Amino acid sequence: MKPLIGITSDIDENGETFLKADYSRAILRAGGLPVVLPAGLEDIDEICDRIDGLLLTGGEDVNPLLFGEEPKHELGKIAPERDEMEMALAKCAVGKDMPVLGICRGHQILNVALGGTVYQHIYSDLERDLLQHKQQANRNYPTHTVQVTEGSRLAEYASDKDILVNSLHHQAVKEVPEPLKVIATATDGIIEALESTKHRFVLSVQWHPEALFNRGDETSLRLFEEFVQASSKS
Repeated sequence: MKPLIGITSDIDENGETFLKADYSRAILRAGGLPVVLPAGLEDIDEICDRIDGLLLTGGEDVNPLLFGEEPKHELGKIAPERDEMEMALAKCAVGKDMPVLGICRGHQILNVALGGTVYQHIYSDLERDLLQHKQQANRNYPTHTVQVTEGSRLAEYASDKDILVNSLHHQAVKEVPEPLKVIATATDGIIEALESTKHRFVLSVQWHPEALFNRGDETSLRLFEEFVQASSKS
């Protein structure tokens, strides 16, 4: 039986739920059954009991109040109802040792849910030269290099120790709590991927592999396939 993958969604300016089709396509092609979870959804425990894997997707900024900071001037749009739901889902899924894959915002939410923090705006929070992390190219194209840590789960999937990724963010993971560890960084030091040292499959990336997956990117293909396979054993 194909595993049921819960996919978190975003909220538009009218309060309507939406999700880019690439996420569902990637799950389907990797052998899973995608179920879109409307932002602001309640009954978290029951949902967590019924799904086999959790995909935390990209979107707007993470509310800094979640990690004990006041909002800075550069903070973008936030969706507190989405934050609340995703924090609860992430904690529940990790607590059940359910496979979790976080993407972009989902990478940051996972980190915050487990006790970490986020840079609200890397270009003002960090006093060093940074790459263009919000690319001007189409999201389907990779634009900068990420260095993958040898021996990590991601290294098993990567086509090389240095991989090309797409990049669509201005926030980034800051302090990383246990049991998460850094398994990939950009050449400017921005944290690009995390994995848990204590769970079957808890992994997150700052880029958008669902967009690269649909271009046949080898690393993205393996990432989704291994996530779905891990979820089939839940």
